[in-house]
Amino acid sequence: MKLKLASRNARIQPSATLAITAKANELKAKGIDVVGFGAGEPDFDTPDHIKQAAKTALDKGQTKYTPVGGTKELKETVCAKFRRDYGLDYTPAEILISVGGKHSLFNIFMALVEEGDEVIIPAPYWVSYPEMVAFCGGTPVCVPTKESNGFCMTPAELEAAITPRTKIFILNSPSNPTGGMYSEEHIRALAAVLEKHPDIWIVSDDIYEKLTYDGMRFFSIATISPAWKARTIVCNGMSKAYSMTGWRIGFTAAPKDLTSAMDTIQGQSTSNPTSIAQAASVAGLSGDHSFLTAWVAEFDRRRRYIVERLNRIPGISCFTPKGAFYAFPNISGLLGKKTPSGKTLTDSMGVAAWLIEEHNVAVVPGAPFGAEGFMRLSYATSMEQITKGLDRIETAAKSLK
Repeated sequence: MKLKLASRNARIQPSATLAITAKANELKAKGIDVVGFGAGEPDFDTPDHIKQAAKTALDKGQTKYTPVGGTKELKETVCAKFRRDYGLDYTPAEILISVGGKHSLFNIFMALVEEGDEVIIPAPYWVSYPEMVAFCGGTPVCVPTKESNGFCMTPAELEAAITPRTKIFILNSPSNPTGGMYSEEHIRALAAVLEKHPDIWIVSDDIYEKLTYDGMRFFSIATISPAWKARTIVCNGMSKAYSMTGWRIGFTAAPKDLTSAMDTIQGQSTSNPTSIAQAASVAGLSGDHSFLTAWVAEFDRRRRYIVERLNRIPGISCFTPKGAFYAFPNISGLLGKKTPSGKTLTDSMGVAAWLIEEHNVAVVPGAPFGAEGFMRLSYATSMEQITKGLDRIETAAKSLK
């Protein structure tokens, strides 16, 4: 029998970040000492009180199906989180718990995007945004931003990208992959543009909201007014701030009718998220957050070190990120040069391949993020690994001709 895949498979590509991580793990399994800068997950363990809540849930037999969109307790806890952190009141009917932040975003696009709809995505962008939009039949409108502007879209750039077909604008701050972050003033300026286009939804991906530096404060566009809350879909989750990547819990806050539609979609795909992970998430959101102080301080220490080191490597320069845990160096100075074996580096994919194959360092090329001439390094790994990896990158760069 000849395999004929559905045409929708041609609309999407595999995740570059997951592919790099898989390659690094494959080499490590062979006993090769690889330094991995690919994974977007904290290297800290999940806090003990969260793990204990999961153990307690197991002991209580909380191992059955829950409502599709999450337990009442977790939804109420998410509502309390938004009151505490955003000053916004949501009801449980406006909250949907999903299988990770990625699943939350997929539900959003499945519920809203149709053939011909355009979704504005500032570039560089998280690799899955355009792929999800395309999978749903929409058109990703990827708008390049400037490194000189901190990789933040300007109001003029947003205005120029809007057409009668624009359905959604994606706002990710702090950003993956750049670590760029929008100030409150900047977000209000973007809102002034969007005010003229009341039918455009805003998807606010806030997954890195707790990881900010240099006095930068997270600001949500949904808090501007009740009207902005009504057209904003807030997406968040437990992965980054609570080091719960493997627990797979994400959540959205949106108008009741939209949440109901996403609940129906989820009900015919995954059904409910894991019951035990939901119980653990209640403890995470409502419990002690003091661990974050030490985590953010350590991320900040690594951030300063990795940026300073990258800026000393010939052919590389690096913007100082204001949030998340990624450095996004400009490697255009390496392109066009030859390796000792005589191979010319022509693009970021080639640089990434050269670094992992010849120097045992795994980085993610900029091209899949919509930013050729850059690469992403996650500093959510130990200082020992960061130092070793940067030593290798520096040696590699100095070997070019």
